[in-house]
Amino acid sequence: MEPMLFKTGTTTLGMVCKDGIVLAADKKMTLGGQIVSSKKFEKVLILNDQMAITFAGLVSDVQLLVKLIKAQLRLEELRKGKKVKIKEAANMLGNLVYNNVRKMSMIPGITGFLFAGVDMEGFHLYQLGADGSIAKYDDFVTDGSGMMYATGVLEGNYKKDLSVDDGVQLAVKAISASMERDTASGGGLDVVVITKDGTKKAMSKQLETKLV
Repeated sequence: MEPMLFKTGTTTLGMVCKDGIVLAADKKMTLGGQIVSSKKFEKVLILNDQMAITFAGLVSDVQLLVKLIKAQLRLEELRKGKKVKIKEAANMLGNLVYNNVRKMSMIPGITGFLFAGVDMEGFHLYQLGADGSIAKYDDFVTDGSGMMYATGVLEGNYKKDLSVDDGVQLAVKAISASMERDTASGGGLDVVVITKDGTKKAMSKQLETKLV
């Protein structure tokens, strides 16, 4: 009998703007990909004052990897006495994903992350594939089951000189388009922005689905 696993389904996106980075995702979590388990699940997480991630995939593996990368970043900062560069942090998480998906298990640990941050070298946006691969983007990237719908909106509206404020509005449009068409995406959305002043949640909205 196949175990009933919590999955995020998901649409997540990352967008590089002229003054920062926008990360966004929907809020739906499913049980076995068939039953909606939660409409309030946060898939955009702030790691510290300079880094944030979005995630998709198997919830248990995602939660474990998030705990591990937070601990690893903290230990590295204590050891070196300074902030970890974003590229180094992305490689740390990439190594964790690589090892996780290749461990012997009855349940494949399939995860997908978007990793973004700011350091002395500027703003950085990475996609970490389920196999542990790492790719850097200087415009935008989407992930999850609804990525094609969000990508269509971004392709037609993204511009290099977008401000973070305009980027938040575009992210909302892209995630909303995905929630309209992708059955695994929905419940609402969360948006986090990363600027030279740090990371902060820009929006958290739950959809109202009651008929009366």
